[in-house]
Amino acid sequence: QVQLVQSGGGLVQAGGSLRLSCTASGNILSMNAMGWYRQAPGKQREFVADITRAGNAVYADSAKGRFTISRDNAKKTVYLQMNSLKPEDTAVYYCATGPTNMRPAYWGQGTQVTVSS
Repeated sequence: QVQLVQSGGGLVQAGGSLRLSCTASGNILSMNAMGWYRQAPGKQREFVADITRAGNAVYADSAKGRFTISRDNAKKTVYLQMNSLKPEDTAVYYCATGPTNMRPAYWGQGTQVTVSS
């Protein structure tokens, strides 16, 4: 069993920054990648970014240049630094972990990010 506990998020004005954190516990030996997805109201959940233990990071086009993903393997924690936020970034953000990039197997509880214009 794998558990993912998220923190961070909240309300910010357009152009502002937020940082999300997610810490994993349980049997995560085979879960090489950790990352983030988001779901806006009325839309499907979409990939944002993820990163493997070796540091191989993949970003959605919408995140490139504004978001930075990083991880602390010793702490089993992944971070998402979000800069230059836009109203269209408003969504519930979910942490995920899986065997490789873009193959989520377990999910966190979700955290709301709201960007006001």
